[in-house]
Amino acid sequence: MKPYRLFVGFFLFMQGLTLGVLPIHAQPYPDHPIQVVIPGAPGDAADIACRLLIEELGKILKIQLVPINKPGGGGTAGSDFVAKGKKDAYTLLYGNTSAIIYSPALSPESAPYDPIRDLDPLGLHVYFPTVVSVQNDAPWKNFNGMIEYARKTPGKLRCGTLGVGSITYFQLEIVKSLTGADMNIVPFKGAMPAVTALLGGHVESACVAVAVAEPHYKSGKLRGILLDQKVPDLPNIPTIQQLGYKRDLPSSWAGLFAPIGIPDEAKKVLIPAIERAVKNPELAGRLQKMWFLSNYKSPDELKQIVIEDYENACAVVKKMGVTK
Repeated sequence: MKPYRLFVGFFLFMQGLTLGVLPIHAQPYPDHPIQVVIPGAPGDAADIACRLLIEELGKILKIQLVPINKPGGGGTAGSDFVAKGKKDAYTLLYGNTSAIIYSPALSPESAPYDPIRDLDPLGLHVYFPTVVSVQNDAPWKNFNGMIEYARKTPGKLRCGTLGVGSITYFQLEIVKSLTGADMNIVPFKGAMPAVTALLGGHVESACVAVAVAEPHYKSGKLRGILLDQKVPDLPNIPTIQQLGYKRDLPSSWAGLFAPIGIPDEAKKVLIPAIERAVKNPELAGRLQKMWFLSNYKSPDELKQIVIEDYENACAVVKKMGVTK
């Protein structure tokens, strides 16, 4: 009987261990803070929009979402960190057009990830307009005046941008191609450093999000001269198509992505929570006041946007000879 009792005792002991371990593994997602990587500098447009979104998302998920800024490489540094990271859904990417579309299109070798095969769209958050700004006392009063100066003094006009491979870098390359102006594109690690350089006179112009530049219009330090898309509250700033050129500049957007391969259980939690957060009218109103346009798109819709934008960007690179 003694061996039998030992066997029963061992069996019950193992059952107890199993029962004790199971609840640990069965904890529902999420059970600890989620990192959200922002592939830009603090104070950039994407940084501002992301922090507002994850604040709302944290309330819905009842968990803390921690913003992590990883600027550099036109958004490739932070994006690669997420694409090559753990697939546990605890590290997400607030991806934008610079990181997802234009860096890979302009310079595939500088983006060590495939934006379509390595990143899984979870939902589109916002569109945001960008603007070319100059100092308020600049010698030219409008975009055509600046372009005329750039043509007469090749290479002397410096225009700050978010970085090589960013959408603003891409927009300025298109401006150069359309106008024939020889301007010197100066990359910075984010919009705020570019604006700071413009305010300090280190560059003559800067192409950044309206959300970053507009406060300096109110202070009288800067003046906007060109938009990538029409903004009703800035009626005096034209788009390049309104000035008679054949095409407008591509628009910026941002949304949440995960590395390919996160658990389905996590997706079932994240996707509806993101939709609910983006569609929150209070959050949308706050963003609108900051020059962002909330526009939720589902994962499938965002994936299609990524594919189409990437194909269009590659076509422009080939046709116009846009290079980094």
